[in-house]
Order: sequence, then structure tokens, then C-alpha cells
Amino acid sequence: MDIREIQNLIKFVAKSGATEVKLEMDDFKITIKTTEAGAAETTYVQHVPMQAMPQMAAPAAPAPAAAAPAAPAVPAADDNSKYITIKSPMIGTFYRKPAPDKPMFVEVGSSIGKGDVVCVIEAMKLFNEIESEISGKIVKILVDDASPVEFDQPLFLVDPS
Repeated sequence: MDIREIQNLIKFVAKSGATEVKLEMDDFKITIKTTEAGAAETTYVQHVPMQAMPQMAAPAAPAPAAAAPAAPAVPAADDNSKYITIKSPMIGTFYRKPAPDKPMFVEVGSSIGKGDVVCVIEAMKLFNEIESEISGKIVKILVDDASPVEFDQPLFLVDPS
């Protein structure tokens, strides 16, 4: 189950009016608790290890029910107001290439389309491909390769024209 499916599940639970949902599959467990207003309060994702080591449940992403999609595109608030910002959908480590011996996903000046992978974020030993929600041209890369990123941190500036 990838981050987009988890976010869709959070939205579905919030709209359904349920206060708590637990989903257990072969390799992970998810618990979603919502408040009276329907916003997701806590989301835990636990991957069951292949070995018999106990593992603590950790928050996947402190995203409310109206969380943006995997690569949210929001207009930037600074002097670059004509650009769109692609933000991190999760906490983790930002990587610009799929493997150390592979080329970068995007460079400044690269043209991207909706659904193109722009980076990878490693969270809990899982590598999550971050796809663009918009088409345009990469104007600026705001994070260094192999740097930690926070939820909703700006990663790229994109010129949609």
C-alpha cells in the first residue's frame, strides 16, 4: 500500500463518519482515528518485519483528512508567485535519483508532466516515488540530495507555463 492509497483511505474514513478503523494485511497494520468533525486525528502505519523483532507503531504522516495528494502543488507565497511549489507529502529522506549509480530524476530546466516521478522520499526503510501533480518546467530545486525533509516542506518550484 503506497502513500496515495493511505491518504485516500484517510479521506474515505473521515467522510464515512467512523471514529476508528483498523486494517491489517500480511505485511502492515493501519489504525485511523477521527475526531467528531471528521478530520483524521491519528494515523499509524506499522510494517510487520520479516524477522520476529517487535516494532513500534509510528505515525505515517500527520495529515488531516483533507490531505493533499502525494505531490501537492500549491502556489508559492513569496516573490516567485508565478511558480507552483511541489511539497513533500511525508517526513523522510529526500533523494534526487532512484539509486546511487542512476541519473537524477529531474534537473533545473527539466520539463515534467503530470505523473512524472520527480524524487524519492525514504520513510521507515521504504522508498516512496513522488509524482508531479502538474506539468511544467523545473525552475528551482529547494532541497539537497540525501537531506531530511519534513511534511509539507517545499521541494521544487515549477513554472506551469
